[in-house]
Amino acid sequence: MSWYLEALPWYLDALKKYAVFSGRARRKEYWMFLLINILISVVLIAIDSLIGTFSPQTGVGLLQGLYALAVLIPSIAVIVRRLHDTGRTGWWILISLVPFVGGIVLLIFMLLDSQAGVNQYGPNPKAGYSASRLTRRSV
Repeated sequence: MSWYLEALPWYLDALKKYAVFSGRARRKEYWMFLLINILISVVLIAIDSLIGTFSPQTGVGLLQGLYALAVLIPSIAVIVRRLHDTGRTGWWILISLVPFVGGIVLLIFMLLDSQAGVNQYGPNPKAGYSASRLTRRSV
């Protein structure tokens, strides 16, 4: 199966939870959301460059800027849920405001494995997901 067919359901699942800041998100949900998000942004930047709506001064094009605004809340929500999965409060997202070091700390938190079992934010999402639910395999 192609990687994008595996990543797309995770991306759509994160979008369905548009402004859900409670609960937990597994590593795979976060990283697949980020991967598809980056790919869409790159394609939109290329389209903006081709049609002349890309601004070199700001580094943002019209289409890419609109897309970034559309996924801003889902992006924050999936980061907060990912922090919950590692047993941290969502307020840890503010560490990214600390220049250089904050981004590295947040990256490390995103790379950490889920906290086993149930924590104060809910049950471990790894126990609730099955591969058959998110991907369709042909026989």
